[in-house]
Order: sequence, then C-alpha cells, then structure tokens
Amino acid sequence: MAGVLDGIRVVSLAGNLPGPLAAARLAALGATITKVEPPAGDQLAAAAPGWYAELIAGQRVEVLDLKTPRDRRRLGDLLADADILLTSHRPSTLRRLGLEGLPDAAHPRLSHVEIVGHDGRSEEAPGHDLTFQAAAGTLDPPRMPLVPVADLLGAERAVSACLAAALAVCRTGRAIHQRVVLEDAAADAGAANRQGLTGPGTPLGGALPTYGIYASADGHVALAAIEPGFRARTLRLLGTADDHDAIAAALAGRSSRQWEALAAAHDLPLVAVRPSAGSP
Repeated sequence: MAGVLDGIRVVSLAGNLPGPLAAARLAALGATITKVEPPAGDQLAAAAPGWYAELIAGQRVEVLDLKTPRDRRRLGDLLADADILLTSHRPSTLRRLGLEGLPDAAHPRLSHVEIVGHDGRSEEAPGHDLTFQAAAGTLDPPRMPLVPVADLLGAERAVSACLAAALAVCRTGRAIHQRVVLEDAAADAGAANRQGLTGPGTPLGGALPTYGIYASADGHVALAAIEPGFRARTLRLLGTADDHDAIAAALAGRSSRQWEALAAAHDLPLVAVRPSAGSP
C-alpha cells in the first residue's frame, strides 16, 4: 500500500503515543507529515528515544510555541496547505488554539482527525492507556500491561479516520471531522473477555488443551492448535491424548528450539515464548 496517500499533506499536533504511531503509519502510506512539537518536545522522545526516532523518520518536525502570536501564524500557514490535521488534545485545548469546528469557512478542505480519551459528558476527563484499560477490564492486577492496547488500537483507528477523510474529499470535495475515542478502543479490546472468549476457563483462556502456554525443557512454548486438523496433527506428533497434563508432560521433554523445528516441519502453530524486553 506504499504510496496510496501520495500528495496528502498531514499536519500533526498529536504527541505521546497514539499520534506518532498514526502519523508514522500515514507516512508509510505515502503522506507528507509535518509534526508540530512544543518547545519542551514530545514526551515520547524522553520516555523511549529510540522508538520516537523510528516513528518520526521521514517527517519534518517544527517546534512551535502556540502560546505566541508568531508561531500561531506559522501554524496557520501550515494548515493552509494541509489536507488533514491530526490532534490529540482535550476539546478545551483545541478551543484555546482556535482549532475547534474544523473544517470551517477558512479551511473548507482541511479535514480534522482528533484523538481524545473520552467522549460526551466526559470529554474533558483525564486519562491514559492504563486507565482506559482498567475501565475496559483488560488488566490483570497488580501486573502492569506489557502492551498499550488502547493507544495502539486508537492509532490504527486514527489512520482509518484519515483514510476516510481523504476518500471523502475525493468523492464529495468536502472535508470532514472525525473523532477517535481511546476509551472506546479499549472497550472493544475487552469485548473478547466480556463475551467469554478469553479469561480463565474460556476457550482462549486455558480451557482447550491444545491452546495454551506450556513449559519446554528450557523455557516455554505457545501452542495454538484450535482447528480440528491442527489439533489432530499436534496430538499425533506428541503421542498424547487431548489432555492438559499429557500435553504438558510431552512438551517438557524437548527444548523450545526443537519444538519450533518440529512444528515447522509438521505445519503446526507453535512458537517459543520470547522474554519481554524488561525481563532480566
């Protein structure tokens, strides 16, 4: 899909994580990105400098102090030539910046995709990935999440919203406004658990013997043989019954690397569990 957004110009004021993720995906699709940062910089650059550098590759970064009239005028110049504005501010901040209500008479072809934490009466409530996941039931206390689910899903929704905006202009000639709500993204991520698909004792939560994480001779492997064909081949390879204890005993007999090689040879969905980046 590289090049599908050639000629589309995006100005991004969206910092932290969902915004830079979305902007990087848009750049990969061919859009020209101008990233506007405050003098203090993007917080992501301080928290994860390597990732930040990856995400802004190929983008132009402009440092603007939007509290000053001069830099506000510079932002106006950037928006005059842009097709899409991407933001991740509370609505009250957008009002202070004069960016509420886009597209408007002054910017009839400027679509606005805003990433917000909450919508409706709670639109001004503070929040981050951790609180969105907490409300959605995707946490396992007291462990902290390894994956920022709401931010990642929100970023992909922002990309979809930008694609929809570009398509709307092509079809109708009119720009549009799209709001991406991170709280909603987290709620959708938690649907599998609410619907009984994941969690203890559920089909994807340990109830199926051939779908789980097992100890190998030197680590762990993830086995995901759900379909009847995969399950039957797995049980034949292991020489066991469809039973948790029997499968555990069989998998403990070889190294993770050996099981991966056997899985590849027999077309089975089994891989070694790699340690997380924060593991000792």
